[in-house]
Amino acid sequence: MGGCFSKPKPVEVKIEVVIPEKERSKEEMSPNGKASPLIYKVNGTARHYHLEEHPIASNPYHNPKDVVEASVCHVKDLENGQMREVDLGCGKALLIKESGEFHAVGHKCPHYGAPLVKGVLSKGRVRCPWHGACFNISTGDIEDFPGLDSLPRFQVKIEKEKVYIRASKQALQTQRRTKMMAKCISLSNYNLSSTNVLIIGAGAAGLVCAETLRQEGFSDRIVMCTMDRHLPYDRPKLSKSMDSHPEQIALRPKEFFCTYDIEVLTEMQVAAVDVKSKIAVFKDGFKMEYNKLLIATGNTPKTLSCKGKEMENVFNIRTPEDANRVVKLATSKNVVIVGASFLGMEVAAYLAERAHSVSLVELEHVPFKKFFGERVGRAVMKMFENNRVKFYMQTEVSELREQEGKLKEVVLKSGKVLRADVCVVGVGAVPATGFLKQSGINIDSKGFIVVNKMMQTNIPGVFAAGDAVTFPLALRNNKKVNVPHWQMAHMHGRIAALNMLAHGTEISTVPYLWTAMFGKSIRYAGHGEGFDDVVIQGDLDELKFVAFYTKSDEVVAVASMNYDPIVSKVAEVLAAGRTIRKRDVETGDMSWLTGKGT
Repeated sequence: MGGCFSKPKPVEVKIEVVIPEKERSKEEMSPNGKASPLIYKVNGTARHYHLEEHPIASNPYHNPKDVVEASVCHVKDLENGQMREVDLGCGKALLIKESGEFHAVGHKCPHYGAPLVKGVLSKGRVRCPWHGACFNISTGDIEDFPGLDSLPRFQVKIEKEKVYIRASKQALQTQRRTKMMAKCISLSNYNLSSTNVLIIGAGAAGLVCAETLRQEGFSDRIVMCTMDRHLPYDRPKLSKSMDSHPEQIALRPKEFFCTYDIEVLTEMQVAAVDVKSKIAVFKDGFKMEYNKLLIATGNTPKTLSCKGKEMENVFNIRTPEDANRVVKLATSKNVVIVGASFLGMEVAAYLAERAHSVSLVELEHVPFKKFFGERVGRAVMKMFENNRVKFYMQTEVSELREQEGKLKEVVLKSGKVLRADVCVVGVGAVPATGFLKQSGINIDSKGFIVVNKMMQTNIPGVFAAGDAVTFPLALRNNKKVNVPHWQMAHMHGRIAALNMLAHGTEISTVPYLWTAMFGKSIRYAGHGEGFDDVVIQGDLDELKFVAFYTKSDEVVAVASMNYDPIVSKVAEVLAAGRTIRKRDVETGDMSWLTGKGT
């Protein structure tokens, strides 16, 4: 490998901050109209990087042919707190009225394209109805995740009580905007084995950390390393869209990393970290010195402990190649899935129409019981059974049998023998932190890295993020929790980056996740661990419901199916620090959604 994806040659660093003209605004200018410098500190030393001097332009769109302007409504057509999707002829925008002011941004969530007009508007931001990403309505900037890009922002003007939107045609078509980033142009002579920021792990947490550093004007060297052979990709799709190829699910193209000088070392495993010397030691003996370190190694799937676990055609789905191979082997064949986890259930749903048979083995008597509760779990189980998935509950695998070196049968402890051409194991995971045992970094009894609200470990300059950490969750009175969700990993990475730059930012986001099965999605917000009751509204049999998870008298989480945007509404209430009482959801009184409750 070459370019920005291999061990770099010694070079000298020249700093350049690249600001697209469209991103310039009055806030970035000094009072005299000249560009203000970006300042950040490295090792306590302030460094100044001046933007190119440029007068404030009255017209931010340099190519008139790329601009469209249209009257979209009368000023009285929208009340405060309302949103409307409007058509400008060559694309749509989301028009918002809040506190008497109009705003216009992209109408689709950049994550998976959800219509934001169906989302939730609250206190200057709009929350996606599907997966909970939040965007500032004044700037379009992403404020909560998942996803990497922000919304394009369009000009709004009022003339003769009509509302006009002026927008770039390209922005209307792409419906996304990458925030401005600093850029480091490498010329010659920097140390091969030294970096300012080292990120171990190239998942969502690692990538968002690197991008946030660049967005904040950080222009020193950033190196990400990963055991994977690929650049960062959309890992949830490994079980939701199993035949996707790596380039189809890449979070950023190769050119992005080169443009912003985010170096990625693939197939590189860190074997140890010396926090006193600030050196990471790789498995191949290579050593790299760092100034700031982020550990975002995620988790490692658990394997079976029975006889035959090592044979061919038995998979833990960890990579795109794993997922692709399972689909190929399972087509018109017999599949056994061990574990009714999110991964196990999503794989079962994906393969149900492709395989000859799908059998699912689970120790509990209902899928998702600990997470969604027994009644929701039974409703989901029924949906799977109606789609030809056979369950074998309250049992385990005792043996995997082979014929000519390949899997033939799965033997259960109940005595049942299942025909199997391929077996997928989804029985949970453990944090990938074994290499840190002698490092001095605080790790709890389960192997999770312990961090504070700023994602800092007990070692100065060492941060951790993602599935491998426990952190104080504001929603649950700062109880230390592990939240292995895609959205949370994004936020961890952002908070870690901001605090590497000494911003003093604390994490306060509401956990949000989703699962997709047979074309239906369950959305979930909050942290329901230890819930003692579930209040359900709607119809479980029709798979149109909302479930409120309560502990004592308080709602601690919510899940729904075909009930959008209720989960995003609840997430906004929880994010505002308001308490939802059990009695409120039992009576069906929804006044708490509008801020009239507790």
